[in-house]
Amino acid sequence: MDGYDLAPQSVGPGAADGMSATWFNSSTGAMLTIRSDSDELTEASCTATPLWDAPGGAVTCANEDGVWHRSAGGIHEYVAMRDGALIWVSGMNDASPADLLTAAKKVHVPSDAELELLFSDVPKTPGEPVERGDLPEDGDGAPIDPTGPGG
Repeated sequence: MDGYDLAPQSVGPGAADGMSATWFNSSTGAMLTIRSDSDELTEASCTATPLWDAPGGAVTCANEDGVWHRSAGGIHEYVAMRDGALIWVSGMNDASPADLLTAAKKVHVPSDAELELLFSDVPKTPGEPVERGDLPEDGDGAPIDPTGPGG
């Protein structure tokens, strides 16, 4: 999306076998979050599934230009179905519904090269554990926190 930059720390697994990532607009503060899952969305399941950001609201659904427009309590999100994946586009910090719709129309299942770029900041091997120095060698593992003046 033009004007939005990927927040690499937001990229990660989501749902049963999907992923999630957020893009940030530094001039407006708006954020777009894209979540994926392998499922199907019908008119009945569209209205029955609560919105991510309005879980208690009654959901209305309309098919707009090949994507589902879902709304509840003044919150908007869009859902695109691509290659057997549901791709949910939601916004925060006053992300405009027009930006959400544009993102939902353009979204696609990422190629291997795009996945490599999305996960490029993820370490290839796990890091070494941090030595804390304040944990006892035995017992319940609570930090050693000696009392000082006043308790």
